[in-house]
Amino acid sequence: MKYWIIRIALAVLALIVLVTALGSAYEAYERHVIRKRFPPPGELVDIGDRKIQLYCVGTGSPTVVFESGLDISGALSWSAVLPSVAEKTRACAYSRAGIMWSGSRSGSPSAKAIAEDLHRALNGAGERGPFVLVGQSLGGPYITTYTKYYGADVAGLVFVDASHPDQVKELDKVMPPSDTKLADVGASLAWSGLVRALTPALVPQAPNQSLNDVQAIRAYAPTSIGPMLRENDALNDTLAEAGTFRQLGQRPLYVLTAMAPFSPAALQSMKITSAQGEQVRGIWKRLQDDEASWSSNSRHEYVDSDHDIQFERPDVVIHAVGSVVDSVRANHRD
Repeated sequence: MKYWIIRIALAVLALIVLVTALGSAYEAYERHVIRKRFPPPGELVDIGDRKIQLYCVGTGSPTVVFESGLDISGALSWSAVLPSVAEKTRACAYSRAGIMWSGSRSGSPSAKAIAEDLHRALNGAGERGPFVLVGQSLGGPYITTYTKYYGADVAGLVFVDASHPDQVKELDKVMPPSDTKLADVGASLAWSGLVRALTPALVPQAPNQSLNDVQAIRAYAPTSIGPMLRENDALNDTLAEAGTFRQLGQRPLYVLTAMAPFSPAALQSMKITSAQGEQVRGIWKRLQDDEASWSSNSRHEYVDSDHDIQFERPDVVIHAVGSVVDSVRANHRD
């Protein structure tokens, strides 16, 4: 009996080794061919130690620069919005370090380092201000930090359900702490092909998102997930950095806030009740109201949408960006 148990255990071990070897070989092959299958839109801008993917289209001033949230979509986060904005003025989207086509950085992805990357990429590509910065979710603190260090180039901002510097402290009163252990394990095993096998479930197609875009995001997911998680690890420092700069002066600011009730699936994923969900929405509204007070020239709109307003209600984002562009142009004429 003991002999057969040993044989079965060895057979299972051999099967695991074989599957892992095949998975890692498949992963290595896919990483080799995906740049031909899904080439980077725009250009890869040399910023010295690596290259940053930057996609700019359209003409006119000010130039709108889009900053994605904490995700693995990079420049493709804005695919439902950017073409319409580019009909009005110059518009750029990019992928942060390690996400999609952009080269990875060494060291912590601090908000200041991310601002420096974007500044170097825009300069390297010959893009000049004035800029209107548009940030969704964690992109809000990133564009706030950019404005802190390169404010002379920033003429206006749009917050798309943007993260608030105080959100962790406030939301922790209602929500249980998030657990990223499973994601960390997945990222550490990305070389094995595991992440690639799970991407259809992990990266669903969003409303108003093309199938080609979501396939590209899935293709780069195994290499994008690690840098994204490192940004998440730096979340508290990022929010603290943005919290030191809450005075935007007279720059036109448009704040969009998602106020749709949480779906049962969303409540389940956050591990909260519907009553707690209403509390979260109340806290979020108060934080968003505060963000709208950071400029003496602001507008605030509550949107019947979930968090990803740029996909669920691209028309609202396009209108908000256009409004800020018009305000900047009017200010420059005066």
